[in-house]
Amino acid sequence: MIIDATVVLDIGKTNAKLTLLDAAGAILAEQRCPNTILDTAPYPHHDTERLWDWLQTTVAAFSQLARITAIVPVTHGATAALVDDAGLVLPILDYESTLPQALAAEYDTLRPAFADTLSPQLPCGLNLGLQLYWLAKTCPQEFSRARHILTYPQYWAWRLSGVAASEVTSLGCHTDLWQPQQGSFSSLVHRMEWTQLFPPLQAAWAPLGPVRANPALPDCQVLCGIHDSNASLLRYLDAEANNQPRTVLSTGTWAIAAAFGASLARLDETADMLANVNALGQPVACMRFMGGREFSVLAGAAPQVCDSADLERLVRQGTLALPCFAESGGPFVGQAGRIVGPAPQTAQEHYALATLYCALMSDYCLDALDAQGTITVEGSFTDNPHFACVLAALRPAQDVAVSTDASGTTCGGWMLHRWGEVPVMEATVAPVMEVDGLTAYRAQWRAHINPTA
Repeated sequence: MIIDATVVLDIGKTNAKLTLLDAAGAILAEQRCPNTILDTAPYPHHDTERLWDWLQTTVAAFSQLARITAIVPVTHGATAALVDDAGLVLPILDYESTLPQALAAEYDTLRPAFADTLSPQLPCGLNLGLQLYWLAKTCPQEFSRARHILTYPQYWAWRLSGVAASEVTSLGCHTDLWQPQQGSFSSLVHRMEWTQLFPPLQAAWAPLGPVRANPALPDCQVLCGIHDSNASLLRYLDAEANNQPRTVLSTGTWAIAAAFGASLARLDETADMLANVNALGQPVACMRFMGGREFSVLAGAAPQVCDSADLERLVRQGTLALPCFAESGGPFVGQAGRIVGPAPQTAQEHYALATLYCALMSDYCLDALDAQGTITVEGSFTDNPHFACVLAALRPAQDVAVSTDASGTTCGGWMLHRWGEVPVMEATVAPVMEVDGLTAYRAQWRAHINPTA
């Protein structure tokens, strides 16, 4: 019997993933590939053609397993495409490129105040408005040909369906382009006369149209799509509607703490605190650091999972990793990461230090947000057998739960196709890891990062 299924296209900063899910959300098939950057003229940019070929080939294979009725794009933020009717007028700029900084001082005179956008000033091209300004100034002829500015999920939706749309989760993702409390474009968009380049707003779950020119997918609709960390939040929106405090720690290349119910007044623009905008258009207080990237640096090229004895040894001897170990974003961006105390000696100790570091950074962000309620860990850190247990030990007043499904972003993409069908929340409460001296270790770490406190 042929069954109906959904394909979620999940493009993270490091890897891209295609997942085929049945009507109950069970995974039928999954394929991954690296998300590579081409460091060639005219500037470092995304290899969209390679991803497109991979998407076409993989979806064709998936169509032999089930009747695909929807494709849902889910992607990282801080990325946009400039297109005309034929395709890209310029390659899609990589947000980790340092090139946009060349006009940063000039852009600073134009960007709206943090109070208006709740979008902090970030390094490289992490403010999408800076990317667009740089492209408009550097490549004016090509920019003038653009018919649409498409945020990244909507670029893939447009490429599949031919229908252009805008969507709030990507527009409200530290872009300088959106006023989340007003639900409208910022003064920057009007000042630069970009308003007409953004197509009409659509809900993330809205079907835009059928897949174009693909006889293998005769019954397949393309959905508008969503920013990836907001996809992870979808199944928690009911808790927000019921005024239940809850916190989600979405992990991958970025670790993003989203605190439902937290006051937006606590946001500090100098500490990579911001308001993301959820799928319903509501601002959510967030703080983030490049957790997955920093974990990889600290754990090494061939990571080996540690045991509790490795963690206890590092705590006992006072081996500390101090931020930060990535060049993009986070509350300590611009500081050089360093290790104090005895250096880790084995691959397992490197893994242990990475775990302790990311737990301490997460704890720091949660405190800054005054995050309340159960903390649920989503994403790649759920594969770490110790991370949530250490975080639970650092935050004894709150439960720390671990999502048991493969990916919050994949689940969120599936939910968009099944809007209104909230899946059963599958999470297990992490046991508190008993580590002698952890409280003093935490205090020592904080004294190093904030010596005047």
